[in-house]
Amino acid sequence: MEGTKIYAIVEIAGKQYRVSPGETIDVDCLDKIEGETLEFDRVLLIGGNGATTVGKPVVKGAKIIATSKGTIRGDKVIVYKFKAKVRFRKKTGHHQLYTRLTIDKIEIPEGGRVKEEAVSGT
Repeated sequence: MEGTKIYAIVEIAGKQYRVSPGETIDVDCLDKIEGETLEFDRVLLIGGNGATTVGKPVVKGAKIIATSKGTIRGDKVIVYKFKAKVRFRKKTGHHQLYTRLTIDKIEIPEGGRVKEEAVSGT
């Protein structure tokens, strides 16, 4: 398959995400400022270009380079509490905080089976 994009499964803040270079993802709030560059080394799998490398439990030497785009608020979730026969009603709302990340590059260790790919300057 020509032009298959490289991808990786990475663990960020205890959750797993499938990422590719150039993608934008929302992860649980990381307390990072906008424009800060982050490195994630808990890469569990790298795939693409007809080959796959699976970590045991992580791929040694592999890293994900990402840039923080700041903190955002998720959709509002309404919580409604009700008790029958006692006229108790309570309505509250909650916005979860997320950090928006743009994946810049997937770094693969020397001798890796998947060729390295980076985002062209955008």
